[in-house]
Amino acid sequence: MKYITVITLIFSLGFLSCKKKQEAVQQEEKKFSTVFDNGKKIQFTSEKSSDAFLTEEVKRSNIIADLAFPAKIAATVIPSDQEGSSNIILFEDPDLAGNYTSLIQHIININQIKNVNIVQKKIELERVKDLNAHGVSTGKDLLEAQTNLSMEETNLANEKAALLESESNLNGGGFQPDMLRKSKAGTAYIICEVPESQMSKIKKGDVCSVEFTSMPGTKFKAKIDGIADIIDNVTRMIKVRINIDNSGSTLKLGMYGMVSFEVNEGDNISVGNSSLITVQGKNYVFLKKSPVLYERVEVFVGPQIKDRVIIYDGLKVGDQVVTKGIIQLKGLSFGY
Repeated sequence: MKYITVITLIFSLGFLSCKKKQEAVQQEEKKFSTVFDNGKKIQFTSEKSSDAFLTEEVKRSNIIADLAFPAKIAATVIPSDQEGSSNIILFEDPDLAGNYTSLIQHIININQIKNVNIVQKKIELERVKDLNAHGVSTGKDLLEAQTNLSMEETNLANEKAALLESESNLNGGGFQPDMLRKSKAGTAYIICEVPESQMSKIKKGDVCSVEFTSMPGTKFKAKIDGIADIIDNVTRMIKVRINIDNSGSTLKLGMYGMVSFEVNEGDNISVGNSSLITVQGKNYVFLKKSPVLYERVEVFVGPQIKDRVIIYDGLKVGDQVVTKGIIQLKGLSFGY
């Protein structure tokens, strides 16, 4: 018990000693500086006292951000062995494969019903009408011909409805049916999900790079082939389809990777993240107003891009922002 008491006493004395030293340093600093305007302004007694603070001039510049999202190869296109047949599309998701197969079958059925069956039933109906007009056929024959035509028209409507369902399912998976039917052999399609908040920064045709987990260090050039029309209600993510050359069959279904986009955030004012301090939820920087005068200003920040933070309001071009010595200025300004 005595041993614990001694340790506690030593710790307390050490803490008090450190506190006194800190207070002594603050008192020493106050000898060479005056803080006024509720801590917003700090004035030093001489230029030498402020030599420890480095600044940079505020400028406008284009900031390039790197956006990266996880992705995987969702489909590949291979040539058919049957001469004259369409290319074969392999899907990583069996549900999408089933929807694409159904879509092709519905298209075949629609063409058969529309261009053959209905045409034939219309011809038969006109023939029966003519025979009925000359008293050769009965009313029953006419009704049967009309019913046969109506049934084919109903079949056509059902096939179109089923086609729309398959198209909707494919769109939900990030694939556009027309694009799939025109796909060239040797193409791979990557699907990544992008947050709704980032959608304004990318568009169809944008170039990107892809690095696969199985091939670290190797980057493939690709481009955005399409953006889905549906945003997930729960995750608020939207599927982006990326077209990549796979003529060498190097890329396989289900391979995981990261897709990177270089996005120009536009002409903005920014500061290094080391210049920014946050106190009670508000963001501040310190400006050098004269060789001995520094001022704390509140700023409204945007996203951080690498080691820079975009400033939406609070600074103007030409301001001198402190980049080194922030902690000392913060202590003087806020008193801690």
